[in-house]
Amino acid sequence: MSKASKILVSGLLLLILLGSLAGYLLYKVFLKPNTWVKDESASIVYIPTGSGIEELKTALYEKGIIINRLTFEWLAKRKNLEANIHPGKYSIRDGMTNIELINFLRSGKQTPVRVTFNNIRTKENLAQKLSKEIEPDSVEIINLLKDSDYLKIFGFSPETILAMFIPNTYEVYWNISAKEMMDRLFTEYNKFWTQERRNKADQIGLSPVEVSILASIVEKETNKNDEKARMAGVYLNRLEKNWMLQADPTVVFANGDFTIKRVLNIHKEIDSPYNTYKYYGLPPGPICVPSIASIDGVLNREIHKYMFFCAKEDFSGYHSFAETHAQHTINANKYRQALDRNNIK
Repeated sequence: MSKASKILVSGLLLLILLGSLAGYLLYKVFLKPNTWVKDESASIVYIPTGSGIEELKTALYEKGIIINRLTFEWLAKRKNLEANIHPGKYSIRDGMTNIELINFLRSGKQTPVRVTFNNIRTKENLAQKLSKEIEPDSVEIINLLKDSDYLKIFGFSPETILAMFIPNTYEVYWNISAKEMMDRLFTEYNKFWTQERRNKADQIGLSPVEVSILASIVEKETNKNDEKARMAGVYLNRLEKNWMLQADPTVVFANGDFTIKRVLNIHKEIDSPYNTYKYYGLPPGPICVPSIASIDGVLNREIHKYMFFCAKEDFSGYHSFAETHAQHTINANKYRQALDRNNIK
């Protein structure tokens, strides 16, 4: 083989080698899977509002999702990912290529979160619950729940705001702002309070907020949905006759000690507008976020002549109802004796 031929062959071999190397590099950068996700929890990446490229890389790298950081960063720079970062919750698939991952992050197609709340006692409880599911922290949320001027937008006050929250599961984006979350929940409140429900509230002489206040008392009196309408009827009978409600759960709320199991006379001495042993009518606001079952129990209250109730002595969770104080005394004594027999203080 002539010298010229050898040079030509060598050149061709070099070009093939360089082409192969370039092809491999292109494959490695663009087409080779570059994410590794061991389980579903590891696939979730949160990108906080205001994040730059360094925060994004930290979020990915801390989870160990990126296999080859060098190729990811090289392509991210050329795709200008830094200028297209969207906050939110993202579910990264196992085996994504760099180009797939970068395009996915640039798209802002985040995964919604499901916010569920029930058994909420106070505004602080609600703020803590929400902050575990969405980006705003509990301080930011509680500040809104205590802001009188802001709450006027919705027609509520710091005392009544718990009535605006209807326990359910809501799908939102993780980076929703605290005010956007309030707007969403107000929309859900208006959807819940249909004309039919509002008409029922009118029929018993209560506003929707007052219904929720009474429902919150019923909520803490019983967890038996099938007796909530009857219990609501007792309280409405007392309101109609201008009696004090004398509801033990309001005393617990007034004392701020939710460990109280048995309300004693000393607990009833607290001077608070929430103490329905001292003040007539409904308290200033809900003593918890009432369930839909309790709200509908009030709206569909049972019409009867019962004025009293107390827990059954069998500890079933149900209550004995009475029309007269004499019958109520008999029922109450049975319950107290059962407490004493079981050494329950």
